[in-house]
Amino acid sequence: MEKMENVELIIIGGGEDKKADQEILKEVVHSAGGESAKIAIVTTATNYPLEVGEEYRKIFYDLGVDEVQTINITNRKDANRKQTIKVLEGVDCIFFVGGDQLRISSILGGTEVHNYMKKAIKNGVVIAGTSAGASMMSEIMVVEGADEEAPRKCTLKMAPGMGLLEGAIIDQHFNQRGRIGRLLAAVAQNPHILGLGIDEDTAITVNDQREISVIGSGVVTVVDGLQVNYTNISEKYPDEPLAITNVKVDILPSGYGYHIGNRRAIIRENTQ
Repeated sequence: MEKMENVELIIIGGGEDKKADQEILKEVVHSAGGESAKIAIVTTATNYPLEVGEEYRKIFYDLGVDEVQTINITNRKDANRKQTIKVLEGVDCIFFVGGDQLRISSILGGTEVHNYMKKAIKNGVVIAGTSAGASMMSEIMVVEGADEEAPRKCTLKMAPGMGLLEGAIIDQHFNQRGRIGRLLAAVAQNPHILGLGIDEDTAITVNDQREISVIGSGVVTVVDGLQVNYTNISEKYPDEPLAITNVKVDILPSGYGYHIGNRRAIIRENTQ
């Protein structure tokens, strides 16, 4: 199977099917080059690196991949070692498991591993991540915030992400955990940045033209605040409900897409 052209990122909302159809993980393999692909699983985000790493290693082997290795980078010293970079050299896909996205950004951010990843994307390496491994990809990432509540001005904690996907902020387990309120609050604070809420067992692939394609069983919610004409986000009393007007929302299931640069949904002929 030939490597899928131009796919740079595969961003998974968590809870991807690991046993039945495995559509999303098959897409990871396909985009990385098929059975001949070399995949590195980075377990930095999880507190159970051996168990989680072995789970994904077995899955990718069962999907026919010839070479799969796990890398548990636990501190910044390791992230700057030449030996760590040597392990990553030659792989076709770097896959980040879920856990705590702040562990990824605080341990890897600005290190030699981070620099290598940014260069590797330009050289055709696919970066994939699920759950926390999805959130870390954006310029600004959601660290924590209240689920299933009306949006409030203080329900959100954000931090710099790894900046692999510019112009967007990503939230995962989206509709399953009722996270529309916190994504609206994130966009209200950063209206120039698109909010991307990705459901469980759902993913987006991003190509070098900054076009998104949706795959999986759920939907991707795109929140565009560029044309917002009023919000109370910067006013007093941060525990008050959020007001935001003229925000644009697109809901995109499998087969649909979105162009980040043009801020427009892509409706493909076979979806109509």
